[in-house]
Amino acid sequence: MIKKPITIQLSTGLEARPVAQLVQVASQFNSEIYVEIGQKKVNAKSIMGMMTLGLDSGEQIILSANGEDEEAAMTSIEKYLSNQ
Repeated sequence: MIKKPITIQLSTGLEARPVAQLVQVASQFNSEIYVEIGQKKVNAKSIMGMMTLGLDSGEQIILSANGEDEEAAMTSIEKYLSNQ
């Protein structure tokens, strides 16, 4: 299992379209992937769960991945959230 703090650097934060894109990125992997902020922890592959977080640009989350392709998942999601 990998856990890593990541700062969201998308100019719009995680509104509907960026959340949908994040869920698409996360869904490419077999690993379990979760996003945590404060007391909330949601499955990164769940569009409804991710929408409940209402994340803005500049906020820091904890991203965790657990599974056979956890490193690739972490790299891809971090790249997306860093707007690269």
